[in-house]
Amino acid sequence: MALYDTANTWAMDDEFFLGFINERPASRVLGLGCGTGRSTLAVAAAGHCVVGIDPDSEALAAARGKPEAGNVDWVSGTSAQIPEGELFDVAITTSHVAQALSDDVAWARTLGDLHRTLLPGGRLVVDSRDPVARAWERWTPVNTLGTCTLLDGITLETWIECTELEDGCITMTGHRRLRRNIEETYTSVLAFRSEAQLREDIATAGVQH
Repeated sequence: MALYDTANTWAMDDEFFLGFINERPASRVLGLGCGTGRSTLAVAAAGHCVVGIDPDSEALAAARGKPEAGNVDWVSGTSAQIPEGELFDVAITTSHVAQALSDDVAWARTLGDLHRTLLPGGRLVVDSRDPVARAWERWTPVNTLGTCTLLDGITLETWIECTELEDGCITMTGHRRLRRNIEETYTSVLAFRSEAQLREDIATAGVQH
């Protein structure tokens, strides 16, 4: 998880989500797929009451170990583990969470769970890449190769490669290499849904937009 945090730092999308939430001071916020807590902790620091949920136990452990982690209620699981009876002013899914729900049934179930947990007038914010841009075609080892230096001075190399699947999905394989000889890989399937499809899915779940 330290490698993840080193390679994934605060960016424009984090600024957008934080600015959106700050439009309503002291909101109750649900961060679904909160990961190691980068955005979630910033939202809590801005004065909001936050619940962060993620199915990755290692990511949650990293989040819980960060300064001010006590300002967030951390929950291990998916949308099915949203605390019963809790309602929120806003729910957010950041950093490919919506795309990582590549199974349409799981995606619909998640949207339904989020809708049920929103207060009247509550807001749902979902980010996703536009399939028209075909960004995955540029996610090649040559184009994505990058390096960064960890706190202990070791250099980390990262790159990704993709394979296009059917039904608007791609398989993305990420590579991390330390000291040019220790390599880790991870693979995920991402769904590239059009804006029209996202709007239809969200409306079907009952969320007005």
